[in-house]
Amino acid sequence: MGMANQEAIQQFQSLMDKVDEPLKNSFKKVHQGFVTETLTRFLKARDWNVAKAHKMLVDCLQWRVQNEIDTILAKPIVPTELYRSVRDTQLVGLSGYTREGLPVVAVGVGQSTYDKASVHYYVQSHIQMNEYRDCVVLPNATKKCGKHISTCIKILDMTGLRLSALNQIKLLTAISTIDDLNYPEKTDTYYVVNVPYIFSACWKVVKPLLQERTRKKIQVLQGSGKDELLKIMDYSSLPHFCRQGASGSSRAVAAANGTTTTNCFSLDHASHQQLYNYVKQQAELDESDSPPLKQGSIHVRYPEPDPEDAKIVKTIESELHKLGDSNGLNNSFSRVRVNGM
Repeated sequence: MGMANQEAIQQFQSLMDKVDEPLKNSFKKVHQGFVTETLTRFLKARDWNVAKAHKMLVDCLQWRVQNEIDTILAKPIVPTELYRSVRDTQLVGLSGYTREGLPVVAVGVGQSTYDKASVHYYVQSHIQMNEYRDCVVLPNATKKCGKHISTCIKILDMTGLRLSALNQIKLLTAISTIDDLNYPEKTDTYYVVNVPYIFSACWKVVKPLLQERTRKKIQVLQGSGKDELLKIMDYSSLPHFCRQGASGSSRAVAAANGTTTTNCFSLDHASHQQLYNYVKQQAELDESDSPPLKQGSIHVRYPEPDPEDAKIVKTIESELHKLGDSNGLNNSFSRVRVNGM
């Protein structure tokens, strides 16, 4: 790390020493004992501008305090049937780890429908997965590897991506904004697989709008990406959609993990069972200080997106509309909306 970067971190630390006590307490939850690494993440997200990084982190901590994010892992989505509906329509899961020890997060972009629960449940679930990653998954990976692990990789499955993706664009923008502003630099690389034409068309116009730092993180792979991904992880960590059919080896992987499925999106997958059980246990520990939890989502305030990010969203919307017009589907988009947004 260069001298200028070290000075920036020291300046940033001095500014953080002056924040109010509630923000300091929330910051402890964020940095998990790795203060310098956390300050570095926010500095990277603001191109090492100390003033901008400080504002970003303070805004993040205020958002956490105002929305009680520090205790969100003690607020399970109940009943279980409702949570299963969320998991079946918001396709995200932990499939394993790279050989370097980074968690492998799979995302079913093309087949997530977000249509079995209110928007607030999907946002709550997403934040809980972020918090569980930061409070449990990454610390465990750090202990196992004997070195600090602060990022994951994400494999984005575009199977089934259609023009109707416009239906979810407001919700996805809200989730993306929450990640960008409050969980910066947590993903090392994005691998995009099973790419249909609609993605290729949008990617061509969006790619030039991205910052160079972001572009370098995104790799669009051929087909399922299996061959490339096996260079950085074992077969047992490949998401199910990168494997060729339900082979005997896939079933063996599931058995070894103590589960009946290799589908890491499913609530029955070991990683989701561990997450849901953890949240329920935290809720039980918290019950002595609060009344028993009833069914109901947590309403989290959505931060305003960065102007550059908003421009990218508008570009995607425009490109999807063009594709719809060229396919005679423009009328169907006149009714596009997201409930609750």
